[in-house]
Amino acid sequence: MRAVLAAFAANLGIAVVKFAAFLLTGSASMLAESVHSVADPANELLLIIGRGRSRRPRSEELPFGFGRERYFYGFVVSVMLFTVGATFSVYDGVHKIVSPEPVRSPVVAFVVLALSAVLESFSLRTGIAEANEVRGDRSWVSFIRRTKAPELPVVLLEDLAALIGLVFAFTGVGLSALTGNGRWDGAGSVAIGILLATAAAILAIETKSLLIGESASADMQQLILDALEDGPELSRVIHLRTVHIGPDSLLVAAKVAVRPGDTAEQIVAGIDVVEQRVRAAVPIASTIYLEPDIYRPSQADRTDPSIRAALRGRLSRRRGRAVPPGRAVPPVNGGPARPPIPPEDAP
Repeated sequence: MRAVLAAFAANLGIAVVKFAAFLLTGSASMLAESVHSVADPANELLLIIGRGRSRRPRSEELPFGFGRERYFYGFVVSVMLFTVGATFSVYDGVHKIVSPEPVRSPVVAFVVLALSAVLESFSLRTGIAEANEVRGDRSWVSFIRRTKAPELPVVLLEDLAALIGLVFAFTGVGLSALTGNGRWDGAGSVAIGILLATAAAILAIETKSLLIGESASADMQQLILDALEDGPELSRVIHLRTVHIGPDSLLVAAKVAVRPGDTAEQIVAGIDVVEQRVRAAVPIASTIYLEPDIYRPSQADRTDPSIRAALRGRLSRRRGRAVPPGRAVPPVNGGPARPPIPPEDAP
């Protein structure tokens, strides 16, 4: 939340200064930037509210808790506030292009824009530092697309859009002052609106996917598979499904094969041990459902392709070579031999 709070403080101060500059200059670009800067702290406030509400204890009506409240408020930020800011900026810019007005006191606008750039840069620097702690070796595009926490992408895109918008505003005001043509100022406002609409579209797509329900990352699914099968309790995993019920909460459901001769007590005890192993490997796996089954060769065609691909990748890392499609996967922990991997499932 440090990045969110830093962005909130910076944007609140920027909004006050920009509105004062708009009143002095009458610039359309400054008005667009002012509306954008008012929307920004409202964005952070919604993210803070969503994070607080997501921590409420689960209820009878919502047995999996309120973790997705964070996704909902992130979606509201992307669709409502960004879109409202973009619409207003484009409308005001078009109005100033049709009915141009000269920019008064452009020096005031330049000073305010420079100060805003400093504060936005501070906020963006804080967001980058927070993101680097969880980004790992992923690219920034991959991080924005794959992260399960909505706050950091919102703050990063918001601050980046703000800095680019400041360049548009500086250009619009500068060209208006040099040429005496107020249409340049209106064009700067339109450019800011298009920029905000683009940022809104990106965030809406990503937060919508989280809101619907995304699975765990490939690396996390691999950890779950290892934890399920790296012990004598189970012979294999037949199906595996995961879904995030919040950024810090994961639902794991799997159909697992047990030995035909095991008693009910042995199966229950083994499943308890496996669940503990999964939670140790993936602490956010808060809810785990394992369905025991007896593996039969006829189930080969129904085995989850993602499971076969993950097993093939794991064996490749362990032995330094891949398992070719069509060749049987060796057994694990004394269990039955796995069926051949069909060529269509090859990576």
